[in-house]
Amino acid sequence: MLIGEVARRSGVSARMLRHYDALGLVRPTGRTVGGYREYSAEDVRRIFHVESLRSLGLSLQQVAQALRDPDFTPAALVGDLVRWTQERLDRERELLERLRAIDASAPADWQDVLGVVALLHGLDSPDAARRQQAVLARQDDVPVPAEVLAKAVLAEPDPVVSGALRWALARAGDAGVSALTAAVREGEPAVRRRAARALADLAEVPEAAAALREALADPDPGVRRPAALALGRQGETAAVPVLVAMVVDGVNDVEAADILGALSEDPACAARVLTALTGELTAPGADSATRVRLMQALVELPGPGVREVLDRLSRDDDHAVARVAAAFAGLLDERS
Repeated sequence: MLIGEVARRSGVSARMLRHYDALGLVRPTGRTVGGYREYSAEDVRRIFHVESLRSLGLSLQQVAQALRDPDFTPAALVGDLVRWTQERLDRERELLERLRAIDASAPADWQDVLGVVALLHGLDSPDAARRQQAVLARQDDVPVPAEVLAKAVLAEPDPVVSGALRWALARAGDAGVSALTAAVREGEPAVRRRAARALADLAEVPEAAAALREALADPDPGVRRPAALALGRQGETAAVPVLVAMVVDGVNDVEAADILGALSEDPACAARVLTALTGELTAPGADSATRVRLMQALVELPGPGVREVLDRLSRDDDHAVARVAAAFAGLLDERS
């Protein structure tokens, strides 16, 4: 079979067949009287063998090695191919995400494109200071899709850079909320915490508020707490149990106490907060420091019920608690 017919039947160009011949990959076993290459059936099978190996991503040099060495084992090479292919797919996926980010920013000119590219490069830096600089140095007139900022927030381990990203994301409006709500519901614990902190800055957005309400029941306190603080500032009474728990745990307890006091301005909520704090104050095993924190939150509440609780506590068996309760009772008398 002459080279033209082989090319036609195999789909491999005559030029490539000549290249295979020059490399020693597939050399025709015969020649015609006129000196033309003549391929046997075995030669054609070898061509298909070469093409099959190339289809796996092997270079011609690797194909030659595989065909030349009868003891060649494909396991190691296939493993390398898997790794190389995965790396190539990761690079292409990253490129696709960058192109989508640029497209979503609706750039008006190349300056806008370069601005987005510069931000993306900065956010990819291994240096936290450079990532922060990339966020803070962004020009207000350079459109950046909020989805880019949301993704960066969810991946950022540095608290300072994370704060800068959340600030930029809040300025970008509610476009990135969907990515954050998906992450706070389904992400890994660290990702859910970052998503909750970012959503807390967007609590006035209905979709963000809905996700934060769900986050109040999250098993991770690092997710519950920013949700409770944000919702409490919005007047959401559903945050009360988590806010009380924050006072008990001594985590952002002063801020939580202030919010509980503000929520108690509503008479419908005041009794609920008073009952929750009193229940923790009288809980078996509560130590002195925890009970003092609870009393500090208690005195922020309006109404006569607080004075009654302090009067009872001023006779408590724990002398430290009794003294603090008496002091707080006297403070309330001075206020009134």
